[in-house]
Amino acid sequence: MYKINFKQPVHVHFIGIGGISMSGLAEILLKEDFRVSGSDNKESALTDRLEQLGAAIFYRQQASNIIPGIDVVVYTAAIHEDNEEYQEALRQNLPMLSRAELLGQLMTNYKVPVAVSGTHGKTTTTSMLSHILLAGNMDPTISVGGILKAIGGNIRVGGSEVFVTEACEYTNSFLHFFPNIGIILNIDADHLDFFKDLDDIRNSFHKFAKLLPENGTLIINNSIPNLSEITADLSCKIITYGNDTKNTGSGGYPPAYIASNISHNDLGEASFDLYRQGNFVSRINLSVNGDHNVSNALAAIAAADLLDVSVDAIKEGLRSFHGTDRRFELKGMLNGVTIIDDYAHHPTEIQASLAAAKNYPHREIWCVFQPHTYTRTKALFREFVDALCETDHVVLADIYAARETDTLGISSKDIADALKEKGCDAYYFSSFQDIEDFCTRICQKGDLLITMGAGDVVNIGEDLLKR
Repeated sequence: MYKINFKQPVHVHFIGIGGISMSGLAEILLKEDFRVSGSDNKESALTDRLEQLGAAIFYRQQASNIIPGIDVVVYTAAIHEDNEEYQEALRQNLPMLSRAELLGQLMTNYKVPVAVSGTHGKTTTTSMLSHILLAGNMDPTISVGGILKAIGGNIRVGGSEVFVTEACEYTNSFLHFFPNIGIILNIDADHLDFFKDLDDIRNSFHKFAKLLPENGTLIINNSIPNLSEITADLSCKIITYGNDTKNTGSGGYPPAYIASNISHNDLGEASFDLYRQGNFVSRINLSVNGDHNVSNALAAIAAADLLDVSVDAIKEGLRSFHGTDRRFELKGMLNGVTIIDDYAHHPTEIQASLAAAKNYPHREIWCVFQPHTYTRTKALFREFVDALCETDHVVLADIYAARETDTLGISSKDIADALKEKGCDAYYFSSFQDIEDFCTRICQKGDLLITMGAGDVVNIGEDLLKR
């Protein structure tokens, strides 16, 4: 495999350079004096930024973009083998790396690469840890899968040996990584268009954990079922964390980091007593909602502790973190109705976000949900219905197909019908316009309207605020 070496900058070409992750990797290379070119289907704020930093970008994917002098080509999973640029790179016999392979190569240029994995919470936990490291003047390099206001985007190039990144399990991308500190937040059934079942997913997380060297550390949620299956035969150090002092978790022993006496203020923001190895450390105050974020904070705290960040810096970093884009993000107010947007697209995430919403000021909660992919909707149909039942009202938008074309005989109306059968107040509309008109009529002053999903459902709330 081609090796990226910061001491020997070369010309790297990105097919699909405008993606949130690809653009971040390109920016790291630009700031390490690499020559960068790339292509994308359309101009965006991310491509504009890269051009300002010196990247040459083509806004159409075609063979002629593979210009003379390119040393290695990087492509995303969304690029098919019949792509003109991809085919031309093959014809010229150029070295090629997937996005995940490049990210893994970048990690080898740092002494302390930290990889945050899990079915849910990767972006938030990476962002929390980033805030802590910045508060502790650790000067980290950061790659996050969302826009983080503290770093003015999705990437930060630091001057230290610490590199923090998300590690996604989809298509086993994270198995190309070289972490020294690995975090596993949770393991649920998801991405079943790639994985066979939950056992297959758990096997991949076990392989991820085994990537850690003997002098490395795995930080893992103690509540993951059958934890020993994930941690068996690891040579690295293992640190566990959990939310409940009374629950030893599936590992059969109490976690090293515990959150106790969890409470929420008038805005639903969480706080808790932090215990380490059974000893009280401090009261921790978060500026985000939900008990799931208490769990995420514990993982970030454990990693920060490994990096010798002070308790004061940990507290300051967590207090300064107000969330990332599309993670329980306050969008605005319309006629006394609070509009929030959330990325939740898996039943476990929906359940956590709706639980957080209950602690936020509201009269009644209206959840506008857009399922993401037919595969996920069909595989977890009953779980979606159960999770969505835990709120006052649900409005269903059509399924966001993303990379899929086969509907598998499933629709959002099916979810709405199943919710009604359970006695839940549910509605289905085939267009965003109809949903917006309905919400304008039905929502009352004091209500909380939360748009939810990984597709373009965010546009509903934003369009409502323009009215």
